[in-house]
Amino acid sequence: MMNHTDFSLRLLEWYGNNGRQLPWRQTTDPYRIWISEVILQQTRVAQGYDYFLRFIQRFPDVMSLAAASEDEVLRLWQGLGYYSRARNLHAAALQIRQLGHFPDTYEDIRRLKGVGDYTAAAIASLAFGLPHAVVDGNVFRVLARYFGIDTPIDSSAGRRLFAALAQEMLVSERPADYNQAIMDFGALQCVPKSPQCEACPLSETCQAFAEGRVGQLPVKQHVARVRERFFTYVYVRCKGEILLQRRPAGDIWQGLHQPAMLESECPLSASEVREWLGCKGRLTLLRSDVRHQLTHQLLHADFYLFEPPMRPSLPGQWIKESERDHYAVPRLVEQLYESVSE
Repeated sequence: MMNHTDFSLRLLEWYGNNGRQLPWRQTTDPYRIWISEVILQQTRVAQGYDYFLRFIQRFPDVMSLAAASEDEVLRLWQGLGYYSRARNLHAAALQIRQLGHFPDTYEDIRRLKGVGDYTAAAIASLAFGLPHAVVDGNVFRVLARYFGIDTPIDSSAGRRLFAALAQEMLVSERPADYNQAIMDFGALQCVPKSPQCEACPLSETCQAFAEGRVGQLPVKQHVARVRERFFTYVYVRCKGEILLQRRPAGDIWQGLHQPAMLESECPLSASEVREWLGCKGRLTLLRSDVRHQLTHQLLHADFYLFEPPMRPSLPGQWIKESERDHYAVPRLVEQLYESVSE
């Protein structure tokens, strides 16, 4: 029977042969590690890789990030989604600038805006070699399956149990390597669906494999309901200018820009759109029922182009159409722009 120490050492051995070579692993710079961890919170490595390189090129250190405007940070983040991450990054950079240096203890790192237990543990261990175990989706999955734990990971008891177990498994002399090993193991070997258990170095002592429960673990007690929303976007173009609105606080895409938009309980007819616009002009339906899936929301969008002889009385700001790419927009609005250009 493999004991806990063997589990951890076997993971480290696997990592030495299979770990991913990533640019943020070639450094102990806490700033670069922080940026990479925030990008990867809700983003696959394949997508986040290029964003990380572009972000570091534009903001090579925390002071350059603090000196930027929030709009500039959001513009560089465009396409990654979960834009609160970018706003929190900028706010935390201002905290660090005021502090005068990047915090170097888990407790101080945890106080940064937007930094939770996982990110603080990752920075503390990877940048400063401090013995703090990370707990993310990959870690939940590996530990739940290996030890056969069916306590729900989204319960208070489950979070406490897995946090304690992760800390117990941590190789305190090599916290950076161990944390990266278990995360990579979950991302590459112990994957959510159809893992190759027969080729797994832990299969002989994996409780879930022995009991035929690999597909049942980890357990979640709550499944969030998906909310459906209906958006009508109107790209208003008048005399070389377009109308842009800023997304409000307290909703998706806070602080990003969009063309004129009306949310309704169901799709609007063209006559209803004309009535909302309140003036004459050529109205063209570009695309209908464009679907955009968010974590807990399904958006249905209709795209219109409206070209009036004079500006309609709608809220927002008028900008030169040639300058629209200076304003950060969500991916759904990028699709509208593409439709306008076709």
